[in-house]
Amino acid sequence: MTAPERSRGGAGRVFFLIMLAAASTIFLYPFVWLVVASLKPRAYTFADPFVPWPDPFAPESYVAVWQAAPMLAWLVNTLVVGLAAAASVTLSSAFVAFGFAYFRFPGRNLIFASVLGTMMLPAAVTLVPTYLIWNAAGLTGTQVPLWAGNLFGSAFYIFLLRQFLLGVPRYVFEAARVDGASYLDLFWRIALPLARPALIIAFVFELKASWFDLMKPLIYLQDPMLYTLPRGLKAIVDQFYQGGDPKWEIVLAAGVITTLPLILIFFLGQRYFVRGIATTGHR
Repeated sequence: MTAPERSRGGAGRVFFLIMLAAASTIFLYPFVWLVVASLKPRAYTFADPFVPWPDPFAPESYVAVWQAAPMLAWLVNTLVVGLAAAASVTLSSAFVAFGFAYFRFPGRNLIFASVLGTMMLPAAVTLVPTYLIWNAAGLTGTQVPLWAGNLFGSAFYIFLLRQFLLGVPRYVFEAARVDGASYLDLFWRIALPLARPALIIAFVFELKASWFDLMKPLIYLQDPMLYTLPRGLKAIVDQFYQGGDPKWEIVLAAGVITTLPLILIFFLGQRYFVRGIATTGHR
């Protein structure tokens, strides 16, 4: 490589890093503002929005939010519902995806296309029928409707996992069949371990979706002790507005508390998540 080529390559790398830093700043700014504003007194909450540190510093809102609402109970509810939703949809979608990837039967592509077609249905179309089903089962007012629907799988995750499993050589499954493995053994002992990167992606995506979901808790939950964090945050906003005293510093502190656990979970599992995306992309 000649000197001019190396120079152009170095300049291109510097330009890429500058653009990456600029894009990262744009994406991070709203969360940085949220944290900074939550650490200011009420009179300064919206003052100096571009200053990346709280001035004056007042962390009392984090104490006040725990006194104003049962945040610990909401956090536990969100974690339980999120883990149940993520685990159920990951396992059920993997089971269906294995069927589409392994078995050959007439109409398989048509059925698979029908499954994918359900993604075209707006959520509002099934909102009322779904509520009527849960209401007839006597489960409205409980946390069951927030996650139990995932036991039937998700078209997006079925598609994702099927594409991954199609990349597994078929002779791996056939060799196990020759050794006497049942179809259930193929799923538990071969398909699931090999699909671990894709399973991690599905689990993390669904955990994130459930963690920030407001619509279902807003429809099905009436008991404040059963609220999830998004539903609880909505209750805090409504409470202060009805009282005619919008305590934005407490609302913002509750928003930070809602967001931080998922950020921590992502960083703890980041290497598995990135590896899963890379592996799925190659398949």
